[in-house]
Amino acid sequence: MTKILVVDDELSISTLLKFNIEKAGYDVITAEDGEQGYELAVTEKPDLIVLDLMLPKMDGIEVTKKLRQNQIEIPILMLTAKDEELDKIIGLELGADDYLTKPFSPREVLARIKAILRRAQKAGTVEQAKTESGAEDQIQIGELVIFKESYQATLRGEALDLTPKEFELLLYLANHRGKVFSRDQLLDAVWNYDYIGETRIVDVHVSHLRDKIEADTKNPRYIKTVRGFGYKMENVKE
Repeated sequence: MTKILVVDDELSISTLLKFNIEKAGYDVITAEDGEQGYELAVTEKPDLIVLDLMLPKMDGIEVTKKLRQNQIEIPILMLTAKDEELDKIIGLELGADDYLTKPFSPREVLARIKAILRRAQKAGTVEQAKTESGAEDQIQIGELVIFKESYQATLRGEALDLTPKEFELLLYLANHRGKVFSRDQLLDAVWNYDYIGETRIVDVHVSHLRDKIEADTKNPRYIKTVRGFGYKMENVKE
């Protein structure tokens, strides 16, 4: 059974999440502070972590940072308060897969969990297929090469350090080179949900990608901003 780790120091929220996630058919374990959450992530190896940002002993950002530094790539859904915009961005930059702002509905939490697990399962399936076949499809755009099955990319032969979500956004844009997408369209296609008001997450990931693939982020070659609408991937030639 798929195992979810819920880390939240508010008993009412933890109990609500546990009840609804178990009702949806998942196994749930809980932790009430960051240190306990980190230890359970290491020992129990859950399939996903629902992680509150503000925690005693070790906050959600520190938990995420420590997990990623130790090459523990368990997907993370971070819970934040409305006034914690900077922390959301930091959390995503460190490797959280998604965030949800309090207050939230149990239905929305479950939708995010299912979307993240679908992406993780898909990544595992294509990696297994690559291993079995010995072949891998790739896309080359200028000096950027995207290896579709192994979730890796290189720029001028150097490996890029991309989070899973950054890679998925890059791949989606690359697969549709020249086409302009609104933030809502990208949110639906890459994050698998339509949630008004959360398009800031798209801008954060585009900014991170540009930091990693563009020589000049103010004059990008690869990911262009289409003013008043959204983004597109240019078909850059070498």
